[in-house]
Amino acid sequence: MSDGPCGRESSQVLAETAGSSGNVASRLTAIAKILPGAIAIAEPSGPAKRDGSDRDYALTTFKTLDERSTQTARGLLASGIEPGMRVVSLVPFGAQFIELVFAMMKAGVVVVLIDPGMDRKHLIGCLQEVNPDGFLGIPKAQAIRTLLRSKFPNAKRNITVGRRWFWGGKTLKQILELGKQNPSLSLPDVQTLDDAAVIFTTGSTGPPKGVAYTHQTFHAQIDRIRSRYEIRQGSRDLACFPLFGLFDAVMGVTTVIPDMDPTRPADVDPQKLIQAARQWEVDQSFGSPALWKTVTRWCEANAVGRPFPTLKRVLSAGAPVPAATLQSLRRFVHEDAKIETPYGATEALPIASIESRAVISETGPAASKGKGVCVGTRFDGVQWKVIEINDGPIANIDETKELPRGKIGELIVSGPMVTRRYVTRADQNALHKVHDESGDTAEQFWHRMGDVGYLDDQDRFWFCGRKAHRIVSAKRTFFTIPCESVFNVDEQVDKCALVGVGKPGEQTPVLVVQPIDLTIGGDTNRAKELEARLRDRAARNPLTQRIDRFVIRDQPLPVDIRHNSKIFREKLAAELNGDIQ
Repeated sequence: MSDGPCGRESSQVLAETAGSSGNVASRLTAIAKILPGAIAIAEPSGPAKRDGSDRDYALTTFKTLDERSTQTARGLLASGIEPGMRVVSLVPFGAQFIELVFAMMKAGVVVVLIDPGMDRKHLIGCLQEVNPDGFLGIPKAQAIRTLLRSKFPNAKRNITVGRRWFWGGKTLKQILELGKQNPSLSLPDVQTLDDAAVIFTTGSTGPPKGVAYTHQTFHAQIDRIRSRYEIRQGSRDLACFPLFGLFDAVMGVTTVIPDMDPTRPADVDPQKLIQAARQWEVDQSFGSPALWKTVTRWCEANAVGRPFPTLKRVLSAGAPVPAATLQSLRRFVHEDAKIETPYGATEALPIASIESRAVISETGPAASKGKGVCVGTRFDGVQWKVIEINDGPIANIDETKELPRGKIGELIVSGPMVTRRYVTRADQNALHKVHDESGDTAEQFWHRMGDVGYLDDQDRFWFCGRKAHRIVSAKRTFFTIPCESVFNVDEQVDKCALVGVGKPGEQTPVLVVQPIDLTIGGDTNRAKELEARLRDRAARNPLTQRIDRFVIRDQPLPVDIRHNSKIFREKLAAELNGDIQ
């Protein structure tokens, strides 16, 4: 398969550019030289048409994206922002968001990215710990920042995207004008090990942590994602996960922005995705398991045939994707499509991947019997080990005990895409980072994923849940994913979560169930019928025989804001233990 319209020439340009600058944004400049007039971003413009016909889109070419981000970068530097400063981005996802992120990177700024749906308590706490030098945001965000300015004493460089009111700083329009007035202003020389961004974890096992991304981290991610999934210039991506739009731009892929709320992917309108996919003939899409579950259910209920006939590459990450969802999705995309589920974490991504056919034919049936969820094989350059579970810090790799294949323990990983430190909640560095001085080269770091599972004889990792979510009773340890899988196959169960009540070592496992029909939870008789059936399932599997407490809910389980897929088991445990404030 060729690299696009320029073949070897385009590969050479990319290689030369990547070699001449450590800045990951230089990849955008390389792509703009190869595909100057190609569409980089297509963003819905105006309301959807009632008759379902093609809607209007605002288009941005790679040349325009590169030139405007360079002009903005020069304006940022001319305004007094210096390389290495931390600037918080509070701009909604869209073409402007992508442009501004690249502008800040070109200026050597460390971009602080915040999930827009993060609750206010965590948001303020995270930003305080980052101690930013400024905010780049829409008027509403700047107004709130102004009211809370005492919490951000060093935030002196503030830029408003839109109309500025009573707060200080400059507007984006003024920044652009400064960039225009300083066309010869040199952009900083950025090295690969320089910080590029601070990205926060979802907070599924506690308050979100700010992860330091270097330019090298992004380079490693881009190279591996492009290679493993055979992503080529000229593809069209329906970007249902905002940050993937940044990867699209440096791979020569058109980002088609869907009409949806990125903070609520589970509530997506499938018809709008279908319309956009048809109009743009998209061949790639990245979306959370919750999004694809919503889409497949709608397609099944409406007998729509094959609504995504051009979609040949689907990526879904954030939580395990059930085999049933993958099997259903295969009926609605191109017959030869590859549906991949990458595995990783904010601190280390991508680590492994598995294709839908393997899940449907082999690992999915095993998962439903309690074997865990197979996340597949490693990406190039990744090393991994399963070590004996330890809840305390591990200073050096020599302090670990590697477990044999098939034995459940905690996963540690190493590789060029693995981040080295947290910049907020820095105390967590000791709990998650392991030094390794055993090699002949520079010191190596291992990241403790916080996941438990085992390696099989094909060197595939089988995910059995989060280490913090395991339930330790007086007689045994329950791992969440294997146990929950036994119940998730029930036709009336949408999802469930195994949580512990009591102190570790004396915990009682409780299965909290979200029925497909939530009214079941409010109907005593129907709830008892479902509970009886689940008890019968529990009794027939050695993994679940000791689970005898069930809670049938009449409201959805709490999930993460990024993917709407990771269940917040801590909230459920607090509720069951009577600790909800």
